[in-house]
Amino acid sequence: MSLPFILVLAMGVLFACGIYLMLERSLTRVLLGFILLGNGVNLLIVLTAGRGRPPLTDGKNLSTVGMSDPLPQALVLTAIVITFAVTAFLLAMIYRSWRLVRADSLQDDAADLQVAITRIIDSEAEASTDYDDTEFGDEAESPIVGAVDLDHDGRRVDRRSSSREEKR
Repeated sequence: MSLPFILVLAMGVLFACGIYLMLERSLTRVLLGFILLGNGVNLLIVLTAGRGRPPLTDGKNLSTVGMSDPLPQALVLTAIVITFAVTAFLLAMIYRSWRLVRADSLQDDAADLQVAITRIIDSEAEASTDYDDTEFGDEAESPIVGAVDLDHDGRRVDRRSSSREEKR
């Protein structure tokens, strides 16, 4: 196995473990997942930079042929700073949660759940209709009165006239 393949495999493992840990309800696991995800992103940026010499030279050979692009390295440094800042923020949240509740897991708020359920019920009631079928097809359980329909032979049939014939 070549080195880039091993690094891609390591990057995939970092992403998978990071996402798995971020889906937990414990803030400590979310923090660990975020750190793993940040390291996976850094490895991804380094891998996309490709191979090449470092952008610094010895002062004798000043040609840029074969030299790596310094932009991915700058992006990795920026990603490291951002990951560190978010890690510090998450650590502060974990500490505050531990001091207030003596637990680092997130609990559902009853009031928030009630608001969410009320919104779902309201949206379902708003989206509901009085009939379950469409205006198309004679097979409809409750077809819309007055809608034009095509019979099996392709000619237009008025629903009012066909419903009157059925009643007789």
